[in-house]
Amino acid sequence: MTTIGVITRGKYGNRLIETILTKTDLKVVQIAVPELLPEFIDEPEEFLEGLNIDSSVFDSEIVITYSLHPDLTVAVAHMAGKAGVKALIIPGGASKAPVVELEGLAKKYGMLIEVEDICCTLESEPETEELCKYLSIPEVEVDIDKGIITSVKVLCGAPCGSTWHMAKELVGTKVEDAPAKAGLLIQQYPCRAVRGGMGGIHESGDIHKKAVEDAIKRKREI
Repeated sequence: MTTIGVITRGKYGNRLIETILTKTDLKVVQIAVPELLPEFIDEPEEFLEGLNIDSSVFDSEIVITYSLHPDLTVAVAHMAGKAGVKALIIPGGASKAPVVELEGLAKKYGMLIEVEDICCTLESEPETEELCKYLSIPEVEVDIDKGIITSVKVLCGAPCGSTWHMAKELVGTKVEDAPAKAGLLIQQYPCRAVRGGMGGIHESGDIHKKAVEDAIKRKREI
């Protein structure tokens, strides 16, 4: 069984853990870092070790860190690389992670490092396929009767769980209204993606809208 290590910070990461435990057969090892952190951490590895965290999180094949702090995220990458972690996934985007430095660490340790702005854009790689077959870019399957969506099955969902929320609420919707409603439902879900601008939560909504459009198209082609 593949083990996913999750590093949480405050509320961030908890919904991912819930989704893994309820929607997959993957194992989770969890540790938490303090919600309130210094703006600058001079010796981040020492700081992390000083928290007396359970180092078994780095025995996982894949680690997902919500440390959301450039200094601490680099320390996590070093510790993961030294422990032989295959892949490190970093939600929160480049504003929370020094991408150039992380690229160097990926080469140094032969470890895949993915920095993601939103969780539903994660694409499967050989190192992450055991996770991504459950949680990555959303894919759904629909049943239709007399122009109404009668069921929505999630084949692959967003790590935050929003896809399952959408699927439940979409039942009973007219086919022609379903894609737009799907995008709206995602934006109404307590999604923690950035709001405002063209990306963030709007991109999450568009991704789910397309997933429903594709599902309807496949159903009509049968």
